[in-house]
Amino acid sequence: MLRTDEILSTVRMLQSEHLDVRAVTMGIDINDCAGPNIDLVCRKVRHKITSRAARLVEVCDEIGAKYQVPVVNKRLALSPLSLLLEGHAMPAAIDLARAVDTAVEKVAVDFAGGFTALVERGETPGQKVLIRALPEVMQATRRVCASLNLASSKAGINMNAVGEAGRVLRAIAERTADQNGFGCAKLVVFANIPPDNPFMAGAYLGTGQGDAVINIGVSGPGVVKSALQRLLSGGPASLHEIAEQIKLTAFRVTRVGELIGREVALKLRVPFGIVDLSLAPTPEVGDSVGEILQAMGISSVGGPGSTAALALLNDAVKKGGLFASSSVGGLSGAFVPVSEDAHLARAAREKALSLEKLEAMTSVCSVGIDMVLLPGDTPAETLSGIIADELAIGVFNNKTTAARLIPVPGKKAGDEVAFGGLFGGGPVMAIRGTGENSDFIRQGGQIPAPLHSLRN
Repeated sequence: MLRTDEILSTVRMLQSEHLDVRAVTMGIDINDCAGPNIDLVCRKVRHKITSRAARLVEVCDEIGAKYQVPVVNKRLALSPLSLLLEGHAMPAAIDLARAVDTAVEKVAVDFAGGFTALVERGETPGQKVLIRALPEVMQATRRVCASLNLASSKAGINMNAVGEAGRVLRAIAERTADQNGFGCAKLVVFANIPPDNPFMAGAYLGTGQGDAVINIGVSGPGVVKSALQRLLSGGPASLHEIAEQIKLTAFRVTRVGELIGREVALKLRVPFGIVDLSLAPTPEVGDSVGEILQAMGISSVGGPGSTAALALLNDAVKKGGLFASSSVGGLSGAFVPVSEDAHLARAAREKALSLEKLEAMTSVCSVGIDMVLLPGDTPAETLSGIIADELAIGVFNNKTTAARLIPVPGKKAGDEVAFGGLFGGGPVMAIRGTGENSDFIRQGGQIPAPLHSLRN
C-alpha cells in the first residue's frame, strides 16, 4: 500500500535535489492500423496517437504540480512500426515515420519510440525496409526515435545486422552532418531489449503489454549524491553503509514515482505498467552519475575502482526499487551517457575515461555505451565492432546492453561538440585499432547463443 503522507514527506525532503519524473511514457499498440494501403495506415496511426495521447501532457503537468515533482518529458512508445511495413516498400516507411512525427507534434509530447525492428535471428521484408529507411527517417523527422534489437541471450548475435548497423550509422551521420550527426542520437542498438522501457531513444511497446499502458521513468542522481554527502558528513562510512544509504534513497524515489504514475494512469483511464528507477543524468551540475561515484571515493571516473563502484551503485538502486514496488521494470539501474553527464564528459575530456574503460563499466550497469561522440571518419566496420562488443556483454551475461554511437562528421578525437538541452555535449573520444576488425565483421553470420540459454 502506498502511503501518501509518507511519500509527500519524502518529496519535501528531496525537492531541492533534482528529484524528478524523468519521463511519463504512454505505450500504444498500433498493430490494428495495419493494411495494404499506406495512406490509410498513416491516417489510422495519426488518429490512434492523437486520440489516445490527447490529454497526456495536460494530465502529467497537473499531477506534477500537485506533488511538486516535475514531469520532465512526456513520451510515447509504439509497437514496432516494422510490423506495419510488411508488404510495403521504403517510401512507405518514410510516409509512416512522418505521420508519427506529425501526430506526436500535435499532442505536444517530446518523442515517440517504436521505429523498431527485432532482428536477433533474421530480418523479415518489413524489417529490412525499416532498417534501410533509417537514414532518411532520422533526417526527415524531429521526434521519432528508433531502436534495433540485434542480439539476445536466447538467439545469440545477428552479425549480418550488426554489420548493417555500422553502415546505417555512417549514413545517418552524413545526412545530419549539419547537426553534428545528431540523427544518430535517436537510434539505439540493443541486446535483450526490454519491452517496457520508458526511456528514449530505446522505448517501444512490446507484445503482451495491452492496447495502451503508462510506464514511468524516475530519475534522481542528485538525490542519491546528496544522501551520500549527508551520510559521509558525519565521518567515514563503510561501503556496506553506502550501499544501504543508496538502497534507502532508491526506495523512497521509487515510491514517489509509482504514486505519480498510478495517478496519471487513473486520470487517463489507462492501465499502469511499470516504474523504471534509472539514474539518468543530465548535463546540469549536481545531476550526475559521475558525481555519485566521486562521492563514493572515486576521484577520477575511469580510474581503478570505477567499475566496482558502479556495480555497487547499480545493485543498490535495483534492490531499493524492488523493495519499494512490485511494478519495477524497464532498465532500473544507473546510466552512463557520456555527453549527457557533465562529470563523465569532463573525465573523457581529461582522458581519464577511455572508450575501453567505459565498455568495462557497462558490464555492471544498465544499458551500455551511451551518447558517445566518435570521429567522423570512423569506418562502418569499426562502429559495428564496438556494437558487437557491447552486445556480447549483454548476451553472455544475460542482461540488457546497448550502444548509442554518434560519429560526428568533420570532427576528430579531442574536438568538442555541443548538442544542447538534455543531450549535452562533450569531447570526441578516441578509438584504438580503427579498421583492424574489418575481416571479422565482413564474415557475417550468427554468433551462437551461450550455454546458459538452454534453461528449459
